[in-house]
Amino acid sequence: MKILTVSDVVVSLLQCAQLPERFEGIDLILACGDLPFDYMEYLVSRFNRPLFYVFGNHPLRELIRADGTVKEAPEGCINIHRRVVNYKGLLIAGFEGSMRYSLGAHQYTQGQMDWMVFTMAPILMWNRWRYGRAVDILVTHAAPEGIHDAPDLPHQGFRAFLTFMERYKPRYLIHGHTHLYRQDAPRITQFGETTVINTYGYQILEIDEAELTKRR
Repeated sequence: MKILTVSDVVVSLLQCAQLPERFEGIDLILACGDLPFDYMEYLVSRFNRPLFYVFGNHPLRELIRADGTVKEAPEGCINIHRRVVNYKGLLIAGFEGSMRYSLGAHQYTQGQMDWMVFTMAPILMWNRWRYGRAVDILVTHAAPEGIHDAPDLPHQGFRAFLTFMERYKPRYLIHGHTHLYRQDAPRITQFGETTVINTYGYQILEIDEAELTKRR
C-alpha cells in the first residue's frame, strides 16, 4: 500500500499539471493538520483516494458556502480524531491538536491528552484480540514528548504518545506541527517498535500489508 502523508504547508509540487512518477499509485492520503480545506479536498479529487485527517492547532478561516452556511471541515475527507478506522486491513488511529498555549481550538494539556489516550483502550484492545494487533498507524498533529518536538510550549510534544507507542506498538506514528527549516533536522526516529515520521510538507510511505498480519 502506497500512502501519501501531508501536513502544515501546501506543496506546490502536488498541484502540478503533471505529477512526478513517485506519486503514481497512491492508495491512501493521511493529513496531520494545519492544512486548508480546499487543499485537502483537491488531493482527494486529484488522486481519487480517501483522505483521513486530524486538525492542527492553527484556527482555519471559516468558509462560507453559497447558501450562507459555514464549512467547518473539508468535504469528502474523514476526521479520525479519537477514532480507529480500518482501511483495507490497515488500522489507523488519530489525535488532533497541540499543547495548550492559548484559548484556541484543538489545544490540550498533557492531562487532557493522557485522558484521550486512556479512553481509546477498549477499541484498541478489541483490535488486538480480533486482528492480533491494536493499530498500525497513529496519525497526530503534535509530536511525541522528546521526539521531533521543541522547548517552546506550543511545540512541546505529548507524553501520552510515548505511552501509546509503548502500550499499543503502532508500526508508524506520523505527525506534523514541527516545521523543518534545515536539511539536517531529524525527520525519522525509531522509538521501540514504532517509526516516528515528521511529515511536514509531505512524505510517501509504502507498507506491505502481508507483513502487518505477522505482527503480534
